[in-house]
Amino acid sequence: MKKNNPPSLNDDIVRGNELFDEVFGREILITTSADQLNILGQTFRPIFCGKVVEVTNGYLTIDPAIIKMSNAPFYQFPTPLMIPLEKITTFVPFSCDTRIPLV
Repeated sequence: MKKNNPPSLNDDIVRGNELFDEVFGREILITTSADQLNILGQTFRPIFCGKVVEVTNGYLTIDPAIIKMSNAPFYQFPTPLMIPLEKITTFVPFSCDTRIPLV
């Protein structure tokens, strides 16, 4: 039985999603449209950093995924993080080792 794999940059990408092609394999800083998120009772602003390892027609995956929280600015999420493309408000090439003020 043939396994259906999700599309990646090697397959056809919906027009408009090709802009993620230039950041594939690079570290980027991403913000999403939510005002705040909550994981395991910890509330934080939606600011993520990581290396882009996969782009599909619906999601961008970063690994390792660093969540930039004010009390833990280099918290590494335990699994790769898939972010819906329609929720991404900004993304920019960025070194995840860089400190940024999160006040």
